[in-house]
Amino acid sequence: MVPYSYRILFGYPYQILFGYLCPWDAKRLIGRRFSDPLVQNDINLWPFKVIEGPSDKPMIVVNYKNEEKHFSAEEISSMVLKKLRQMAEAYLGKTVKYAVWRAFPSLIKNPTYIVVTVLAYFNDSQRKATKDVGGIAGLNVLRIINEPIVATIAYGLDKVSDCIGKRNVLIFDLGGGTADVSLLTIGNGVFQVQAVGGDTHLGGEDFDNRMVKHFVEKFKRQHKVDISGNPRALRRLRTACEKAKRILSSSIETSIEVDSLYNGMDFFSPITRAKFAELNMDLFRKCIDIVEKCLSDAKMDKSCVHEVVVAGGSSRIPKVQQLLQNFFDGKELCKSVNPDKSVAYGAAAQAAILTGMRNEKLKDIVLLDVTPLSLGVEIRGSEMSILIPRNTPFPTKNEGNYTTRYDNQTAISFLVYEGERARSCDNNLLGQFKLHGIPPALRGVADIEVCFDIDTNGILNVSAKDRTTGVKSEITITNDKSRLSYKDIERMVRDAKIYKAEDDGHRKKAKAKVALENYAYNMRHTINDEKIGSKLAPAVEKKIKDAIEEVILWLDDPELVDAEQFEDKLVWLESICNPIRSYGNQY
Repeated sequence: MVPYSYRILFGYPYQILFGYLCPWDAKRLIGRRFSDPLVQNDINLWPFKVIEGPSDKPMIVVNYKNEEKHFSAEEISSMVLKKLRQMAEAYLGKTVKYAVWRAFPSLIKNPTYIVVTVLAYFNDSQRKATKDVGGIAGLNVLRIINEPIVATIAYGLDKVSDCIGKRNVLIFDLGGGTADVSLLTIGNGVFQVQAVGGDTHLGGEDFDNRMVKHFVEKFKRQHKVDISGNPRALRRLRTACEKAKRILSSSIETSIEVDSLYNGMDFFSPITRAKFAELNMDLFRKCIDIVEKCLSDAKMDKSCVHEVVVAGGSSRIPKVQQLLQNFFDGKELCKSVNPDKSVAYGAAAQAAILTGMRNEKLKDIVLLDVTPLSLGVEIRGSEMSILIPRNTPFPTKNEGNYTTRYDNQTAISFLVYEGERARSCDNNLLGQFKLHGIPPALRGVADIEVCFDIDTNGILNVSAKDRTTGVKSEITITNDKSRLSYKDIERMVRDAKIYKAEDDGHRKKAKAKVALENYAYNMRHTINDEKIGSKLAPAVEKKIKDAIEEVILWLDDPELVDAEQFEDKLVWLESICNPIRSYGNQY
């Protein structure tokens, strides 16, 4: 722990690191592209400058010693963590060996063991990137864990011994930039995640933005001047708005006062708690929508929730608490854990467990997190073959068997997807890899085992092995561009329900196409067997061969849309191949 006065670092790290400007919200830039509409929207309200860097990466512009410097969000986070470690060591008077951090790993010369908390909706690529940065920095990442989950651990420390039977606990974590919700069942020291939900772009900063926009317009009406393009004025106004927001959590009215906001013009304006709620009501309701969606995913009625735990500084907002309490029919919210520190407490407890420093309360705790989306590979017909269903507890591992599509095929490409749609192209591509060295053989002979393995950090590793030769290929998903926001995930789940009929039709079509394709190749192998071909009249043999090749060529026609077309073609081909059908069973 560090003194309260050090908290300025969390809100304005550059005042300490650079003494020039106060960039924040680096977490909102991590893993995003400069062209992302959300980034572009935030840029208009930030008083610091963000430009496009290599590969569409957002870079923060800072004036350091009269020289312009460009830093990525990851570098900014690294500087913050390094400073935090120095401060902690100065306060404690000794070297910090273990640390927990609710952000991104940092560049530190001496190895430090850390537990990193991330958003519940960080996918495997983001988690892998987080762990990789820690490794590059010389840090040993003991565990990557979801923020609402560690808040649950903090809550559960004083409940484990008193808990009789299982209890359903909903964690509502509303912070500065994100909203996360998790529903867990706690019993006998086991924390089982039932469902997760969240929005990676909904939090206190968004509430500040609404106030800033409101007062920019008010200043414009009063003085006929638009200050939206003035970084210094925006920074000072934002600071006043954030202060007012905090005051309104305990008072029903306050005021915005900024001396000489622009060209010597002072600005003063009162604001009530009711007005603040009005400015942000649609955002507050979004928070409740996330809660409702999380319960729906878990197939649990809100009446079955025993405790509602609030975490994150923005959960202190009275209107948010009122909406949350009303949603749960007046149930009292659990505020026994400091909202600002609950994630840090839980992460520290997890670090203690992992490093063997358990006490009586920690000795029996087991945490089981879940995957937010189904994971699988693309198979014939552009169909999604799911290996790990949505909301599966991890760590987990599952295998599936696949084979070749063509004769003498010596390599297979595997495309890894996450999502809930039947067609792989409607889901999110995470990565791809190829298995080489498959012995030439007839299609369908090769036996390829594909394994999906999600570790304790939620990082996905995929491998494929030829069970005949033992040849193996694997991939760890690392593509940051594949990251899905909560809105993406919510949309994919919603679309899966809306387009169920369409997906069922696609499955029927894919099944009919595969049946026709298998039959055509089966008959081709049969007719090409000299022992069988010699028993047929030349004209009959030619007719069958021509029909088979016609169908195989016809299968490549992209205009085919109906399952009935494949079924009709199969009936037609069966009638042509009737003289050799009995021989085809051996292939």
